[in-house]
Amino acid sequence: MSGTARHDQEMVIKAKIELSKTTDPLEKLRLQCLARGSAGIKGLARIFRIIDRDNSGTLDFNEFLRGLQYYAVMIDKEEAKQLFQTFDKDGSGTMDFDEFIVTLRPPMSNARKEVILQAFQKLDKTGDGVITIDDLRGVYNGKYHPKYLNGDWTEDQVFRAFLDNFDSPYDKDGKVTTEEFLNYYAGVSASIDTDVYFILMMKNAWKL
Repeated sequence: MSGTARHDQEMVIKAKIELSKTTDPLEKLRLQCLARGSAGIKGLARIFRIIDRDNSGTLDFNEFLRGLQYYAVMIDKEEAKQLFQTFDKDGSGTMDFDEFIVTLRPPMSNARKEVILQAFQKLDKTGDGVITIDDLRGVYNGKYHPKYLNGDWTEDQVFRAFLDNFDSPYDKDGKVTTEEFLNYYAGVSASIDTDVYFILMMKNAWKL
């Protein structure tokens, strides 16, 4: 089993155990997403993107409720109202997508955030705060990817697929910001109990 698969399996087990103990709507939503693995929060985000038909980056309450139902989240209407008020920070009647992701992602210690940012900075060769295909050249070797080896993809297509792992599901533009990178690793972090192990995993993965 790969490291990512093992982390996902641990995350699912841990989230299901914790879910049975909590009554807080935000924590219930977070744990139900994490119970689907590290891509769980991104999966809900994709549903919201589909529901946001005008591509405004915001949802009203009915759209938010429809997204929860579509994703089969076990949250009743009253809990959904509480959640929406949490996400609608300015009381405008809509929730901002980026604020939703930042609020929903599991909290991380400063030590974890620091090592994630070190990995980001290593990939961001130009230092402009955004990882692009050009940044990956010489840092990430795509020539061993199965689809490159069998001729299905070019190296640039491998790079783009790699970036899509981290890119916001709301705006897949082939560019990964610091927040998107943090959001991805917040999901991975949720399955790892100790800072020491998480930091070791990151340093080994990115040769920091």
